[in-house]
Amino acid sequence: MFRAFEKETGMILRLGTGVFILCVIIFRTFSCWAVANERPILIISSYNPEAYQTAQNISEFIEEYKSLGGMQPVIIENMNCKSFSEAPMWKSHMHEILVKYSEKNRPSLIILLGQEAWASYISQDNIMPEVPLLCGMVSRNAIILPDDKVVLSDWEPESMDVLQERNFKVGGFLYEYDVEKNIELIQRLYPDVRHIAFISDNSYGGVSLLAHVKKEMRRFPELGLICLDGRKHTIYTIVDEIAALPEKTVILMGTWRVDKNEGYFMKNATYTMMSANPKIPVFSMTSIGLGYWALGGYIPEYRNVGRDLGRQAYETIHSNREYKNVLQFIPNGYSFDLQKVKEFGFSEKDLPKDVEFLNKDVSFWVKYKVQLLFIGLTFGFLLFGFIITLYFYLRTKRLKDELEDSEVELVAAKERAEESDRLKTAFLANMSHEIRTPLNAIVGFSNVLISEDFSLEEQKNFVEIIQTNSDLLLRLVNDILDISRLETGKLQLTYETCDLILLCHGVLATTSPAKKAGVSYVFEPPVESFELETDVQRLQQILINLMSNANKFTEAGEIRLELKIDEAKKQVVFAISDTGCGIPEEKQEVVFDRFSKLNEYVQGTGLGLAICRITVNMLGGEIWVDRSYKKGARFVFTHPMTRSR
Repeated sequence: MFRAFEKETGMILRLGTGVFILCVIIFRTFSCWAVANERPILIISSYNPEAYQTAQNISEFIEEYKSLGGMQPVIIENMNCKSFSEAPMWKSHMHEILVKYSEKNRPSLIILLGQEAWASYISQDNIMPEVPLLCGMVSRNAIILPDDKVVLSDWEPESMDVLQERNFKVGGFLYEYDVEKNIELIQRLYPDVRHIAFISDNSYGGVSLLAHVKKEMRRFPELGLICLDGRKHTIYTIVDEIAALPEKTVILMGTWRVDKNEGYFMKNATYTMMSANPKIPVFSMTSIGLGYWALGGYIPEYRNVGRDLGRQAYETIHSNREYKNVLQFIPNGYSFDLQKVKEFGFSEKDLPKDVEFLNKDVSFWVKYKVQLLFIGLTFGFLLFGFIITLYFYLRTKRLKDELEDSEVELVAAKERAEESDRLKTAFLANMSHEIRTPLNAIVGFSNVLISEDFSLEEQKNFVEIIQTNSDLLLRLVNDILDISRLETGKLQLTYETCDLILLCHGVLATTSPAKKAGVSYVFEPPVESFELETDVQRLQQILINLMSNANKFTEAGEIRLELKIDEAKKQVVFAISDTGCGIPEEKQEVVFDRFSKLNEYVQGTGLGLAICRITVNMLGGEIWVDRSYKKGARFVFTHPMTRSR
């Protein structure tokens, strides 16, 4: 009887277990089906997937949304927006995306990242009002995109407040660029200001910000607005406009990334602008120029919003409450460059409260940690270079040994191997010679820094020595890479039209800090302006190398930059002469060879003149030492007026 009960009980348990497993399988199948049929989250990005800030925001969004338990699939559409010349196409591209997701695959949520996607969406005649909308990296003040019949350089759009003029259910995070606060700040520090020169670029952000500034400046009729519009200017013409600004003018910086010719610029462009009129006060409402040019400004506190969007998306999709706006504004704050504040004669008490300062005095270790890290990286790079060189040396030796079995090829193979060995040995010897001195300084003074027996001032001197020798090592590495690319034909020239006179003035300004106290620069251009089609960066490199050499070997007197336009030969002739020690006749023949140095005790890579000769030849010109010049050294090179095709 007990066995019968046991048998019956076992059957019941097995049946119950089977039913439970079947329920689990059915539940899991249903769950997978439900997830597979979830409406996706659609992210529409203004830029390409490689844009750093966009990629970081998307990555943080997905990570945060999934960590909260979100199950919807995430689909990303990249609009790949570039310059403003493409603006009429953005609207149609957005329309195509919305149509693509309007039926069966209608999203549960749309997220717009970047100004261009935001503008393309609000410019649509038909949207999906029932689909919740989140935004990030966008501004409250926008413009409606034009059609393809508009001449973009002459177009005068009207700035609009999207939240007031469009009935959108929208959440996310918006910037507010406050023109009024920035103008009040300028008038507080410069009460006699009469003109505001506003700089904006040829991008959607620049054009929309310019429209916003024009609209807001109507509140200040006492101030004249000068628009330096990137749709109508190149970097060179803007520099000319800055140089000619009237008295009692203050610059207000907007955005600067793309100019009239759709050339992309980073900080170097604003450095060029700064050199045009360094005494004029500059403010920024976007952070552009802060830290090196602008005094300060009232700007948004830029930050990544990916994780915050992830939380908003989860709450919007998975809450049982009816969708409501969860829009937040990125706060603004005052930022000032403390060094610029002192340079223009202000103190902290002249500024508003709650100011964030840049370029504040910091502790020794915080100030120089980047330099010390750079030293370590430079040393590692050089070690890697030596390993590669040793590899090729051993490989060449092995090939030579293998070819010894053939008498017919022995002579030719031996000659090739010996030549390769000679060149590599010479290279190693020169590299060892050039690297040893600065590297010994870096290692020696780095060890000295560990000691606590030195004062802070002495330690600062040691770090400056380390920095100087690090710069020398970096120049050596850069020169080696440059000459390698030049000799192998891997360096391609990029031609553009520039003002040659302005370029020469820029070279003089760049090299002037290295000029000794008893030396003067002389440059007397034959014309006020001359346009030349060239590779601007390479021509600058040639002139800077020659001017730097002149600075090294000239203790007193003058360094003269001469420019002659030879119409007969259709070429421009450059000459750089100095009153230094000159070049001995026996070295004039080899001065353009690699690692050739006039004075072994003067710091330098010995590659500058070799790079100059190769680059001049690539540009279609010639370079030589003027043997008839006896007051010092004189280098002459030519550049054709027309580009050789």
